[in-house]
Amino acid sequence: MDIEEDIRALQLDSAEDNNGVVNPENAKLEEVEKSDKMVEDPKEEVQAQPVQTEAKVKDKEVSSVGDKEEEEELNRKRHLNVVFIGHVDAGKSTTGGQILFLSGQVDERTIQKYEKEAKDKSRESWYMAYIMDTNEEERVKGKTVEVGRAYFETETTRFTILDAPGHKSYVPNMISGASQADIGVLVISARKGEFETGYERGGQTREHVQLAKTLGVAKLLVVVNKMDDPTVKWSKERYDEIEGKMIPFLKSSGYNVKKDVLFLPLSGLVGLNMKTRVDKSVCSWWNGPCLFEALDAVEIPLRDPKGPFRMPIIDKFKDMGTVVMGKVESGSVREGDSLLVMPNKVPVKVQAVFIDEDRVKRAGPGENLRIRISGVEEEDIVSGFVLSSVSNPIPAVTEFVAQLQILELLDNAIFTAGYKAVLHIHSIVEECEIVELLQQIDPRTKKPMKKKILFVKNGAVVVCRVQVISSICIEKFSDFPQLGRFTLRTEGKTVAVGKVTGV
Repeated sequence: MDIEEDIRALQLDSAEDNNGVVNPENAKLEEVEKSDKMVEDPKEEVQAQPVQTEAKVKDKEVSSVGDKEEEEELNRKRHLNVVFIGHVDAGKSTTGGQILFLSGQVDERTIQKYEKEAKDKSRESWYMAYIMDTNEEERVKGKTVEVGRAYFETETTRFTILDAPGHKSYVPNMISGASQADIGVLVISARKGEFETGYERGGQTREHVQLAKTLGVAKLLVVVNKMDDPTVKWSKERYDEIEGKMIPFLKSSGYNVKKDVLFLPLSGLVGLNMKTRVDKSVCSWWNGPCLFEALDAVEIPLRDPKGPFRMPIIDKFKDMGTVVMGKVESGSVREGDSLLVMPNKVPVKVQAVFIDEDRVKRAGPGENLRIRISGVEEEDIVSGFVLSSVSNPIPAVTEFVAQLQILELLDNAIFTAGYKAVLHIHSIVEECEIVELLQQIDPRTKKPMKKKILFVKNGAVVVCRVQVISSICIEKFSDFPQLGRFTLRTEGKTVAVGKVTGV
């Protein structure tokens, strides 16, 4: 393959720069090792380069390190975050668990242990979900509460699975999962009655789709699960009925069904049509891809590795210093970089960067990272803060202008200045107040209407000023879509979705 030759050429070039430290055989060996595991152990890398005397020319050394890092990036597969969303009990955790089992992340013995545990709780069909639902509360209730994280790989891509809760009381948790995702897998149960409850008003299927769209999940795989159920038996009629009901709804949520949505049938519990295509003897009418093929084929928008660095912090803990977790939305980070923690403008230094469990020298956009930083105490960081570049820090504001679409207000409520709600934007959850309605947008022409407005009702699109109590880090939607789109919720219901138009 050409790519492999290019990489080999790169390695040889870098070897020459490096005064012959790496010879061609080593380069080949290194390539084999690298393709076997994604990111090399940094310790090994350090040993591989003998310490050179100070007298040698510095810039040559630097260029060889740069080459090596670029080479590492070339060898690293692309990375995608996949969020599993859908109504409670559609089989999200089971499907996620099955993926991990099929891609070799969980061994037979663990599965047998989970099977026994599930049997003891007389919940035999839940054992696959136990791979994703790790805490006791989730296992007893059979409901996912927190966003579970897991990793798996296909031939071309590394995936992080985010298993979001489907139950309506945990929607805020689901929002934090979806805001980190590149692709959504909407799991729908084909079992008689279950699709209907999930889809009708008040069901979570609708709300999740709307939220996913607002939170920037551009591509959606709609998997019709439980096709092996006795009430379904891989029936094409049932599958077509579900697809027929979902398409108009997906269109109304803003998805381009032809380009950004793919439907496919599968069974999460027995693992059919997941890693390999379903057998014709089981399902004669399906000619499309299996889940792994569909995930591999997804094309994602490119992010700018040379842009200003932005990483919203979703979690922090102490481990030989302060460690923050998050997904890089823009720019790249290296060990030794100086960054700012915004909105407090605290200067910090990057001590170490980890992707999954591996320590790396640098990481680009789209990666989920753990970064060890010095210069700030763990208790001084709150999720929602943003690690950002010193030369171009993220704006910190207490008021901003936004374009909002009102979805569904609570009974008899009107949307007017003084309306209070909870704002969810990237990893921030903050109370906010609408201070002023500026103008209403005509949904047909997409242009502002002339008349002055004092209030609006369901379905309206409106430009307004929003105020929060303490300062938050956000960007204009046009500059950084991931840091400029948000949802407003009141009393556990999503009432509006919007994008930041001015900060």
